[in-house]
Parts: sequence; C-alpha cells; structure tokens
Amino acid sequence: MKDIGQLKQIAREVRKNILTMSARAKSAHMGGALSVVEILVTLYYQIMKNNPKNPEDPKRDRLILSKAHDAKALFAVLAECGYFDKKILEGYEMDGGILAGHSVRHAVPGVEASAGALGHGLSIATGVALAGKKSGQKYKTYAILSDGECDEGSIWEAALFAGHHALENLVVVIDHNKLQGYGYTKDVLNLEPFAEKWESFGFGVKEVEGHDMKKLSSVFSKTPFKKHKPSVVIAHTIKGLGGMKQHIGQISSQYKPPTQDELADLLIELEKS
Repeated sequence: MKDIGQLKQIAREVRKNILTMSARAKSAHMGGALSVVEILVTLYYQIMKNNPKNPEDPKRDRLILSKAHDAKALFAVLAECGYFDKKILEGYEMDGGILAGHSVRHAVPGVEASAGALGHGLSIATGVALAGKKSGQKYKTYAILSDGECDEGSIWEAALFAGHHALENLVVVIDHNKLQGYGYTKDVLNLEPFAEKWESFGFGVKEVEGHDMKKLSSVFSKTPFKKHKPSVVIAHTIKGLGGMKQHIGQISSQYKPPTQDELADLLIELEKS
C-alpha cells in the first residue's frame, strides 16, 4: 500500500507520460485520459489484486477499460506498475509501435480486453463477472466507463443483466467529467437523474470526488455497497486536468494535444505541483 504522497507522485508521472505520448503522436483523446488518472492509480496501487510479474494470475482482479479511446492512461499506469518497459510508451500510435489508440488484448501485459466501440466494455465486464461467480472464484471485475458512453443502449442492457444476476463482484466506475465528443453531457443527452437510474437497475451507488485518491480508496474498499447487488461509483472529474490551462474542463482538451514547446512547459508545471 502507498501513502497519499506516493500516490500523488505516481499520478504525476502518469500524467507526464500521457502528455508526452499525446504530443509525440499528435494524438487526440487526451482530456479523458487525464481525467481518469486518479481512478486508475487508486485501483491498481490500493485496491485491486494484481501482480505485474504474473499478469495472468487466475486470482487477479480484472479491469475492463470500456472508454478505451483513453487507453493511453491505462498504458501509462500499467507501465508505471511494471507490467512492461516504459520505453514501449514511446511507440504509442507511432509507426513500428505496438500500442494503438485503443486498448488491444495481448498487445502488452495487463490489458484485459480489446475495446473501443463505446458501450461494449460493460457487456464484456458482466460476462467476466458472471464467469467468476459461476466458477466460485473470488476476483472482482472493474469496468471503467465514460459518462457520454452511457448514451448507448448497450450499457443499460448490460446493467439490467448485472442487476438480474446479482453480480456483487462487479464494480462499474464512471468517469463523470460531464463532457463528451461534441458538447456537455447535459446538452447532448441529459443523464440525470444519473444515480437514481443505476439504482433502478439494481445497483448500489456511491458518488465521489474523482481526483481525491483518499476518498476514492475509501469508496472502492466498501464494495459491494449492497449485498447481492453490483456496485457503481460515479466519480466526478475534470476533463483535461493537468493539461494546458486553457483547455481544462473544455471540449477542446479532447482534441488539442500539446506542441513540443507546450509539453516542455507542462512537464515543468507538473513537477512543481
């Protein structure tokens, strides 16, 4: 277990790698990668049973990144954990590299599922959780969703399935940064009342400040929130946090990678933070 100071330093390194990968590849989808950093760091370092030296351990907890367009965040965390050499990050979305813009199973150790078609990850996670339940295994399955992704009908079909089968080994985590590809979620397709929707589908629900790793750790450690029910954590985050100031909390953070000059300044700022 790490203390909060250590976790913050890890999150800082992860952000630096996300920004560097984005700048090098001139890659989009940076804002959502930055907003999910503390969620991933807390899960991998404080909560999940995972072993970088044995990534296929049958007793491991599983994490499915459904919002896989933000896979650079997952890659950065896995590399920081020691699942693979950080030098591999240099090939992200580059000719000759092995890391694509979306997560690909078996490309590197630690990636549990190929994903990217929004709305599919929760269906994968419910299947993994059901398999664990039926076989009597004790692992938990974590599915990380974006809020805009919850516009997809397949999300709610999977939620119905999870509630019906009482998958208390399933934890859904929503990166609720309130922005999606072309606007605010409330304007594109309003999700509210969001928590009540999940409750009506048979989930135990908690809301938390998604950049506070102490609070995140406390909430995650309490799952399942209700006996015989799957859990959902609605994590309130800020899109683009740690990136260029003019894009933080803006749609533009999704599409504007830093230039090399901007990257140099950002890395200095992060080191001081």
